[in-house]
Amino acid sequence: MRTKITIRFWRGSEAGGSVVEMTAPHFRPPQQARSRESLQKLLTSAEHVLSTGGIDDFTVAAVAEHAGVSVGAIYRRFSGKERLLDAVKDQLLEQLESAVAEALRSARPGLRGAIEAFTSAMAGAFSGHTRAFPELLSGQSADGAERGLRALDTVQSALVDAVEPHLNDIALPEPRAAARFTARTIIGACVHRAASCHSWPDDLTWTTWADRTADMAVAHLTSRG
Repeated sequence: MRTKITIRFWRGSEAGGSVVEMTAPHFRPPQQARSRESLQKLLTSAEHVLSTGGIDDFTVAAVAEHAGVSVGAIYRRFSGKERLLDAVKDQLLEQLESAVAEALRSARPGLRGAIEAFTSAMAGAFSGHTRAFPELLSGQSADGAERGLRALDTVQSALVDAVEPHLNDIALPEPRAAARFTARTIIGACVHRAASCHSWPDDLTWTTWADRTADMAVAHLTSRG
């Protein structure tokens, strides 16, 4: 039987937490602040192992070594490697969704401002996790794939909603569909770059990549043929 559990990871002040939701059997949720801090430390170590070594090097022993805890301490919280991996996947995807939402809320006015904020947020989220995100978005299970697709749909919709007030600035037919296509193209390019940057480097920083990608996206949307 699978039990849906909502876990709160508090960062900064008590009022400033972010909520990660995951479905995982045999997971023991933290009840006290100290226990929540221990869990967050564990997930941060798991994130580091996944980001630096990829899925092949992701083991309970490697996470325990980085976190400075025993393997048994991890198994007291998670029923196995897959449940730990589910937790760190969900946390990283939630961070991606939050980063995009925050960037769009503070974007400069206008179509270009929204596109630049979105592309910069995507690049910022992926830049520290080039090995992890391709794994997260492909998924190692049906549940993992569904969560990854849900994250992509969330960030795509966020950009489409952000450019809604500026649809008159889009020169293409069916401007909302054009905005959706642009969002999917930026997301796809970001995922592909993260997956291939180690074996097929383009010699760009993530910031430069974001700037050039935003320029191309705006040129596409505003071109009148």
